[in-house]
Amino acid sequence: MAIQPDPPRGTDARDTRRRSKSLPRRAAAGRRSFTSTLKALRSLAESGAQVSVRIDDLDRGGSVLVGDDYLSLPIAGLGVVPLLVEVAARFDEGTLDPLEIVDRSTLEPVHVGGIWQHLKAPALPLVDIAVLAASSGDALAANALLARVGLPAVRARAERLGLTRSALMDSFRDHRGPDDAPHVALGSAREYAQLFAALVNSSAVNPAVSAQVAEWLSRNQDLSLVGSATGLDPFAHDDDQHGLLFINKTGRAFGIRTEAGVLAGPRAGVAYALFVCFDDLSVIHRLRAHEAFRVLGVELMEYVY
Repeated sequence: MAIQPDPPRGTDARDTRRRSKSLPRRAAAGRRSFTSTLKALRSLAESGAQVSVRIDDLDRGGSVLVGDDYLSLPIAGLGVVPLLVEVAARFDEGTLDPLEIVDRSTLEPVHVGGIWQHLKAPALPLVDIAVLAASSGDALAANALLARVGLPAVRARAERLGLTRSALMDSFRDHRGPDDAPHVALGSAREYAQLFAALVNSSAVNPAVSAQVAEWLSRNQDLSLVGSATGLDPFAHDDDQHGLLFINKTGRAFGIRTEAGVLAGPRAGVAYALFVCFDDLSVIHRLRAHEAFRVLGVELMEYVY
């Protein structure tokens, strides 16, 4: 895997130093590097893991860190983001009622993750189901949304969003047979970083849809990977008092850890995606993958704050 940090913009280091005192604080971010992240990701790749990474600077435009970002890799639950976009778009255009009730008993049971399966409420409105799918990685909730809008519509929406190397392949299942898709979803780090940038830039479908999906994702409670470096409260971080904006979605399956999101602070804003597919042979192998995400989180915080 080739991982390359983008070179600083500008041609003369002396000019950069002369301008630095007059630059806004956010503009100074370009001088920061991702040395520790590069080391961690290269170590993972050398151990046999597949690694794909992309970081884009939302202020200056262009990439900050790129490594095999074009690869289509299994991304597990991260693949529900285009589904959320499709649901939000239908809410916005009035073709889907946010308060339409879905009865859990009409769905195939699935126990791979989420809390709806543990709740006493046998039925919920679609808008609440969308919150569960975005905030807690609820597999049953995601399946309910997918059953309502249909896989072909989600794939068509993904294509309109520019996701040519990414696709939601199937619903969540406890067991995958020979006739089932091998993975829930595939994706490329480049496209998912761009998708999250589009959400915060209000260009994913339209401003209303972008804002709705970003609001759902801002309630995501999985801050154990990149988000562990932010110091945010996993259960209430959509209005941080220190001026930190963070929205993200993670994906987890055996041998798969993925995350994409947006992190913005007073110095800079970035959209990022990191996908790692590894041999999940032991806790040590898993923790090594998790550590790479946390190292990235620390350096992203240094970049934006």
